Amino acid sequence: MRKVLLAVSAAVVLVIGMGGASAGARVIAPEADVAHHGHVSLTGGRLGIALVSQSYGPASLDNATVKFTFSAPLAGAQVLPERCLWGSDRVVLCAAGPLRAGGTGRTVALDLRTLGVPDEVVVKVGTHWNGGATDRNSANNEHEVLVPSTGDPYVF
Repeated sequence: MRKVLLAVSAAVVLVIGMGGASAGARVIAPEADVAHHGHVSLTGGRLGIALVSQSYGPASLDNATVKFTFSAPLAGAQVLPERCLWGSDRVVLCAAGPLRAGGTGRTVALDLRTLGVPDEVVVKVGTHWNGGATDRNSANNEHEVLVPSTGDPYVF
């Protein structure tokens, strides 16, 4: 019994010692100003979205995910572009891929049908995931766009 207590005590000391050593080591998240800009149009229940994602730096990102949320439900059985998936009947998530700091952006194009023919749709665009980077300027990657069914492109 004494040997078991000694072994457990040694293990506890080892774990606490290791925890104390790693607690002093700080991991600093990279800073990357992710930006999403583009336009969206609505006509006859059809939503067209063109978006460019970029990192203004200072860090590049291995990947980022943009989230589109729609105020109107989207029709089922639609095929999304490669790198995109359904989050729900009102949410689409798309991987932007690697974003080089200060480099040209990655384009996502969506052609979606709504359930029915709404007069307008509110589209929210935002970064869902950016690899844990710090982004001090969310004003250029979080957008909410009211899109009347005019066929006109509304820029964000």
